[in-house]
Amino acid sequence: MATDLIEIDIQNPSPEAIDRAVVEVTRGRIVGVPTDALYSLVADPFNLNTVGHVFAVKGRETVRALPLAVCDTMMAEDLAKELSSRFYMLARHFWPGPLTMIVPAAAKVPLKVTGNTGRLAIRHANSPALNAIVEKLGHAVIATSANLSGQPTISSGIELFAIMDGRIDLVLDGGVCTGPGPTTVDITDPYWRVIKEGAIPEKEIAERLQPA
Repeated sequence: MATDLIEIDIQNPSPEAIDRAVVEVTRGRIVGVPTDALYSLVADPFNLNTVGHVFAVKGRETVRALPLAVCDTMMAEDLAKELSSRFYMLARHFWPGPLTMIVPAAAKVPLKVTGNTGRLAIRHANSPALNAIVEKLGHAVIATSANLSGQPTISSGIELFAIMDGRIDLVLDGGVCTGPGPTTVDITDPYWRVIKEGAIPEKEIAERLQPA
């Protein structure tokens, strides 16, 4: 398998590039996409063969969940068993942006995507390319970091192409992404907690979740 590369304007990707990415995802393939927080591997979470391929490409343990990207709050509501007031408080302030929230997964989400945990990591990125793909598909996509498991993150399309050539099907090359990565916060338990601190400091999360 040869990996194709299409150069895009990261802030204004061409409709042709988005259409090509959508076709690849629909066919069960994996696409590298620039976001507001480094590059992501994008794929269909409802195609179990594809889900397995994403784990294999990254060398990721199948007990770890694969994050999903949505393009609005309504799409998140469709994927979650329930959403707390914390979710809406954080989404209102930080979405679209570099914040991933862990929520209880709805029954429609394949257990394999959740790493057999029943919990789902979701994000609405500030990424024209990623959001356009999700909007055109009409459903969420896997959007996991484009690096090999345990290896440094990937910040350019050319670097992604060099590492993943022959492993994935398409790279949308938007140049260099300089974001530090998203912050991940678990809001499923009685007490919220930051799992991974990235672009949004834990202090800002705490400020937004303080009682009025």
